[in-house]
Amino acid sequence: QVQLVESGGGLVQAGDSLRLSCSASGHTFRKYPMGWFRQAPGKEREFVASISWQGGSTYYGDSVKGRFTISRDNAKNTVYLQMNSLKPEDTAVYYCAANSASWSRPYAESEYDSWGRGTQVTVSS
Repeated sequence: QVQLVESGGGLVQAGDSLRLSCSASGHTFRKYPMGWFRQAPGKEREFVASISWQGGSTYYGDSVKGRFTISRDNAKNTVYLQMNSLKPEDTAVYYCAANSASWSRPYAESEYDSWGRGTQVTVSS
């Protein structure tokens, strides 16, 4: 498994932007598809975005399409989530995840076997 550490969360106002980062340990990071998920209080964890190991394929949850962008820098062992036009409903703990096996459902939580501890994003109205 790979060790993941998220950063970049914080308190912002509606309409603002934030960029989350997820740093990974291990030289095999570049082989792993990566994903971002989020969990709001009282709700189930929700798929946000994912990216293939080379970065050529990206997927987004319906609620963030057109506002969020996932990217990766394999030389830095880091995946990013650029979040624009933030809304109060984006408030959640955001988790980074890695997939070390098959990746047939990029949006499915069960496809990922390594997880970070999360970073809090709070969007005020």
